[in-house]
Amino acid sequence: MEMNWSRWFRCESSFGLLLVPNQPGIYALAEEIVQPAGPYSHRMLAVFEVEEADDLARSLSRLFAAGSPWRQKLTEERCYLRYAVAPSVEGRRGAATALKNWLNSQRDTAAEIFEPTSKPAAGTEAATEAERAVDRVSRAREYEKVFPAGF
Repeated sequence: MEMNWSRWFRCESSFGLLLVPNQPGIYALAEEIVQPAGPYSHRMLAVFEVEEADDLARSLSRLFAAGSPWRQKLTEERCYLRYAVAPSVEGRRGAATALKNWLNSQRDTAAEIFEPTSKPAAGTEAATEAERAVDRVSRAREYEKVFPAGF
């Protein structure tokens, strides 16, 4: 089943959700982990939540409610949101489950890219800022290859 996803948009307050439809669907929340640094760099997002909803507008507005486990993160961090309308319960549940399974399967890959296990040998000079930037971009490009098509 092909999903027609919205663009990623900044999730700063419930006011930013005014154009979200009152329809069933699924949504993904992500945190910005690499900000664009130049004309050819790309923003990198780490998805931390995928959920299905009977009413996207209502469910997303609840993210900012006092009892929401995501309220503090959404207000303090640079978080983004995207959604897809999915009227069928089976389609919505299947897509959300598939995305959650895929995200769980990619955790090891992401950990290898963003948390390198090798440490520099004793006595070697620390990498320059430029070398670290090149390394981050290389790891980011590797990470882009693991997203499913259309997400």
